[in-house]
Amino acid sequence: MPGRRVYVIGVGMTKFEKPGRREDFDYPDMAKEAATKALNDARVDFTEVQQAVVGYCYGDTTCGQRCVYQLGMTGIPIYNVNNACATGSSALALGKQLIEGGVSDCVLALGFEKMEKGSLKGGKFSDRTNPMDKHLETMMNNYELAAAPITPQMFGNAGKEHMQKYGTKPEHFAKIAYKNHLHSVNNANSQFQTFYTLDQIKNSPMIYDPLTKLQCCPTSDGSAAAVLASEEFVRKHKLENQAVEIVGLEMATDLTSTFDEGNCIKLVGYDMTKTAAKRLFDKTGLSPKDVDVVELHDCFSTNELLTYEALGLCDEGKAGEMVDRGDNTYGGKYVVNPSGGLISKGHPLGATGLAQCTELTLQLRGACGKRQVPGAKLALQHNLGLGGAVIVALYRMGFPKSRFQPRQAYTAATATGKDGFKSAAVFDEIEKQIKKDGAKFVKKVKGVYCFKIQGGPGGKEGVWVVDVKSGNGSVKFGANDKADCTITMKDNDFIQLMAGKLNPQTAFFKGQLKIKGNLALAMKLKEFQPKAEKSKL
Repeated sequence: MPGRRVYVIGVGMTKFEKPGRREDFDYPDMAKEAATKALNDARVDFTEVQQAVVGYCYGDTTCGQRCVYQLGMTGIPIYNVNNACATGSSALALGKQLIEGGVSDCVLALGFEKMEKGSLKGGKFSDRTNPMDKHLETMMNNYELAAAPITPQMFGNAGKEHMQKYGTKPEHFAKIAYKNHLHSVNNANSQFQTFYTLDQIKNSPMIYDPLTKLQCCPTSDGSAAAVLASEEFVRKHKLENQAVEIVGLEMATDLTSTFDEGNCIKLVGYDMTKTAAKRLFDKTGLSPKDVDVVELHDCFSTNELLTYEALGLCDEGKAGEMVDRGDNTYGGKYVVNPSGGLISKGHPLGATGLAQCTELTLQLRGACGKRQVPGAKLALQHNLGLGGAVIVALYRMGFPKSRFQPRQAYTAATATGKDGFKSAAVFDEIEKQIKKDGAKFVKKVKGVYCFKIQGGPGGKEGVWVVDVKSGNGSVKFGANDKADCTITMKDNDFIQLMAGKLNPQTAFFKGQLKIKGNLALAMKLKEFQPKAEKSKL
């Protein structure tokens, strides 16, 4: 039976750090920072929180109490949760159930991790059964154990199986890591904010074939939190304009196929994810096609690719094609891991699920700045823990009619107002090319562009439509024809781009170049650049 609706009313997180980098960053410090940010974002005092659920993997008992007591000692129930890498989202799931079932109206979900340097070690205890013993045994039935950390062996072997079965290439995995590192450049909370070329990704030290170092998530210190509330609480505190509804959330654990089928794709949680996703979409009446933005568990680049298929973002065996089409980044069908994901943002185990919740909440509010996904209305979360557990959730604005709508920063130029735009000269040149060789351009490009040029005279926006799809092509100013690809840039930036002086990839991830619609068509824009000054788009 469906219960009460549950909303995220506040989120907060620390910057994720390399373990030990900050001296003043013990787990109580990071937890206090994240929880305080979430409470401030929710605009509620801690005294209104009725229960708290705290997730962490590495720590003594009652670390949750040690953290929450800093916020106030009000006698509320505090639960400590450990569910491997899905710990943060497990805390979120339990908090949701408390509100959904009518037990509480306001719950704090908090996750943190203070980790050791280097790759994850095996079990902490040598005098008892390791909970991953059957996973390791299943892998070793098919693969010789290598002198490498265990988890990259499991996920690396899963990637090899996908390559053997579907023809996926190592470059597909590298492209995923390249994308995530690029996305993180605009995330101030990301552990890494460095731009890496695809060659740097591919040529970084090999951890376990096909996974290079830059395709593996790092260990991290950090914390994240979310304040959850009932509809009654939201309305009482007038938080409708910021409340994000958890439309649905499903948890699944391992099925018999994890061990019985003897392959690493199933071993690392493919069927868990597929099962949870199916339940989620069936119960909510939504489908993967409705999703705009995704935060998923890219502990390794191979797992991100596998998860595309398990979530239903593409057909089974077609994830490599999805990567090649760019349907996992800005301008494509979905934007996956705009935060940078685990690979670049970092992976403090107990905080990851709540960091995903934080990112998606901010994306739906339109509050992510340069990494904002245009028009994001439905968000999908996936958080995986080997051993095993997976949580898949959907989010959307809870009260869209109450959402604050910012004023447009630019006014549209009139049909006769292209004078004063520096870019007008570019479009005049394009028009000359089309008049001369229009049929050739139509045959080669086959698309309609809409260019929104901002920052013109008096702060105006000029709109040009370049049709190289029908007839012999045309260029129109001030038109509102339906476009296959919409490109938005400032006047000066567009001039630099078309002259080959502004790198399009750099412009894209710095927010200077915004693309909506067909990304492959945007790449054909180079056809209109002067031949000697073409740059890669």
